[in-house]
Amino acid sequence: MVAALFFFLMFLGAPVAIALGVAGLAGMYEIGGSHFTSLAPSKIFNGLNIFPFLAMPFFILAGEIMNHTGITSRLVFLAQALVGHFRGGLAHSNMLASVFFSGITGSATEDAAAFGRTLVPAMEKEGYSKDYACAVTAAGSIIGPTIPPSGIMVVYGSLMGVSIGGLFATGILPGLLVCFVCMAIIASMGKRKGLPKNQQRASLKQILLLLRQSSLALFMPVIILGGIVFGIVTPTEAASIAVAYALIIGTFIYRNLSLTAFYHMIVRTAQISGVIYLIIGSASILGWWLSFNQIPQMIADVFISLSDNPNIILALIILLLLTVGMLMDINVMLVILAPILVPLTAEIGLDPLHAGIIFVLALNVSLMTPPIGACLFVLSSVTGAKIEGISKELMPFLIGQLLLLFFIAYSPDVVLYIPRLLGY
Repeated sequence: MVAALFFFLMFLGAPVAIALGVAGLAGMYEIGGSHFTSLAPSKIFNGLNIFPFLAMPFFILAGEIMNHTGITSRLVFLAQALVGHFRGGLAHSNMLASVFFSGITGSATEDAAAFGRTLVPAMEKEGYSKDYACAVTAAGSIIGPTIPPSGIMVVYGSLMGVSIGGLFATGILPGLLVCFVCMAIIASMGKRKGLPKNQQRASLKQILLLLRQSSLALFMPVIILGGIVFGIVTPTEAASIAVAYALIIGTFIYRNLSLTAFYHMIVRTAQISGVIYLIIGSASILGWWLSFNQIPQMIADVFISLSDNPNIILALIILLLLTVGMLMDINVMLVILAPILVPLTAEIGLDPLHAGIIFVLALNVSLMTPPIGACLFVLSSVTGAKIEGISKELMPFLIGQLLLLFFIAYSPDVVLYIPRLLGY
């Protein structure tokens, strides 16, 4: 009944948070009537009363400030100087800029929106089709929440009690591999698609000049990651320092940050954070109902009954994440599925950090898979391209990233090299 109500409300177009909350309340009432539904406010509070959650709005606000100061264009120019001379240079630049940009926003949709307004028109002007330009942008957008700082890692680490600093360290190599795989796909398709390239390679002097102009933006992830990894600050403190750093740059260095603009950034940050927190709070009610009925254990028993081979169980977990990701919002997936599936990964012997990066990368990939992929909708609304056309051009990148996901899942020593090196 509860599951049917949830999907019925989603079918009617109800907001995800409302569907979760109403379904959870119905489950509580089914168990113990009005006595149990009176517990809902405390469940919502307990679901949100997690200190690291405070880091999320700070990271979002820091990204908003850095975007407003024009850092995006500086990073794009640097990327073009480094790889623009290759065939498909602007597509390669898109990917490399996503790596640089990841240290600012940590959000796939933010990256997709920013590059959808800037790089997609530039790529069209150079002769790329709009669909292909959007596909490249969508493929690169998931680098943002994989390389630290990452909003989804903050939520995952807070919910599951996993070190956020450790997750940040674990995400560095997979994020860079996503970039490498996508650039390899662009290179392999360059001649067949007739992708353009710059006629002249940037000089060392030009590269150094652009590097100096972009250094303030590139230094932000060093502050965030270094402070967390070496135990100097907590993730929340690092996020607040990032805001202060961005404010100083915008106010005293670039001098293009006004009080009016800052007010609008705070409002936008509150809107984005409020939606996420409302989903998490509502999902806490449904999560309590799932736990009360021992549904996580039932699902784990089903997986184990299918096979006792850890490799097969891991593949089934990934396939479930990818399948549900095609139909459900990423935040809902994280809050509902992580408490169900993460204990199962512990049973098959996965390191918590390894399990975390598998979840994060699988959820990120779902951001660019139709029909619910958020990055597809963002790019479609920003550029006017059809989701069907973007999805068609996206297929080679999606296949490459799926293969990389399974490589990461079955190569723990590779993935955990950096966090182990840093003492996690």
